[in-house]
Amino acid sequence: MSRLFGSVRARATLAATLVVAVALVAAGTAVLLSLRSNLLGEAGTQAERSAREVATELAVGTPYADLSLDVDDRPVQVVDDDGALVAASEDLERISGTGVDTVKPRPAASLGGEDQDTDDDDDSGESLDPGEIGGRITVSDGSATIDGDTEDYRFAAVPVKTDDRGTLTVYAGAPLSAEHGAVNTALTVMLIGFPLLLAVVAWVTWLVTRRALRPVEGIRREMAAITASEDLARRVPVPDTHDEVARLASTTNETLAALESSVERQRGFVADASHELRSPIASLRTQLEVAAAHPELLDLDGAVADTVRLQRLAADLLLLARLDAGERPAEARVDLAALAREAAEGRTGVSVRGEGAVRVAGSRGQLGRVLANLLDNAQRHARVAVEVSVRRDGDAVVVAVADDGEGVPAADRERIFERFVRLDAARSRDDGGAGLGLAIARDVAVRHGGTLTVHDAPAGGALFELRLPGA
Repeated sequence: MSRLFGSVRARATLAATLVVAVALVAAGTAVLLSLRSNLLGEAGTQAERSAREVATELAVGTPYADLSLDVDDRPVQVVDDDGALVAASEDLERISGTGVDTVKPRPAASLGGEDQDTDDDDDSGESLDPGEIGGRITVSDGSATIDGDTEDYRFAAVPVKTDDRGTLTVYAGAPLSAEHGAVNTALTVMLIGFPLLLAVVAWVTWLVTRRALRPVEGIRREMAAITASEDLARRVPVPDTHDEVARLASTTNETLAALESSVERQRGFVADASHELRSPIASLRTQLEVAAAHPELLDLDGAVADTVRLQRLAADLLLLARLDAGERPAEARVDLAALAREAAEGRTGVSVRGEGAVRVAGSRGQLGRVLANLLDNAQRHARVAVEVSVRRDGDAVVVAVADDGEGVPAADRERIFERFVRLDAARSRDDGGAGLGLAIARDVAVRHGGTLTVHDAPAGGALFELRLPGA
């Protein structure tokens, strides 16, 4: 069963068919009940009309033998106050539902004219005057056999007060065969038509759902092909429907584009990292091989420098990997002014200006790394001095690091934050580093909900502005 309804198309078809089936059953039931109620009401009206016609004849003194009791072959009974049958249809053989099962009137009553109890109150509780027909009608259902034919009837009981025969009750019936026939016909039509209609609904829903989901199947096939080929440059087809499926395809393509960009960036990162690691490792290996063959030629200072450079590069790569993995910074409260003074301590030509305690929420180690990288970059390009300022700007905290060097060209102010980027191509790797300092600084700033931008400094150099939410 789970495999049978394992597709969206099958479940949609089943759901639509069930909804329509419930609606049809509810509507059909309402129609049948309304039809039956109307037909029963019409039968009751016909029975009342027949009963009133006989009651009118009784009211004007018509003898029992002259009453119109056999009109349209409908059963009629006339009952006196004692519940005795005084008149009935000639061919009436059996009757039920009126409270008087006898079909042959008593002989004395059939002659008519004898005095009866003339109490003004009939059994229904109405007070009638001689010659008056009661307005309170009682309706009941039963059956009767007339001339060998048995049918169901709706009976109406009409009281009438006569001058000489007291209060009489006329029971007249109207056949329910029309009601039964109409209801049965309607039920038959529904039993035949509803399944056909449900089959049409299921078929149309199946076709419409299939057509609607066809682009989704195309997207699935293309995604499977992309997964198999590992070609992230491919894109899924976007249907020209401007609906949810088209938006799904567009979003899928955007995801593929972001994934392709991420993979390319990671590949470039790995290639650049391998290139950067190769130089210090090769240099360190050469020095060690020379030292192994000629111990007196060992350049210990150079080996230590290469090892330190290799250690720093590995630390930078590890930090970038943690940042790319989405590592969330700690929620400690950090005093940026004090942290800036600590980062500037021992550096030549660096001055710090700032307010008392300027706190932000984040990782003290990562924020200290940002300030150290900015100061390293500023000192590398400054002619004489580097100035650090820490201040509040509304709800934000701003750290500005300015140097008096040549500054950063406007065209390169975003490129310098990319990984392994060096603007001075002629600069040696030993002097310029691996090109990761500013990339790490911006990534950390973004992870802390802030920004890192570069502008022109008042002294003509570069001004790096770190802006973080205040705590």
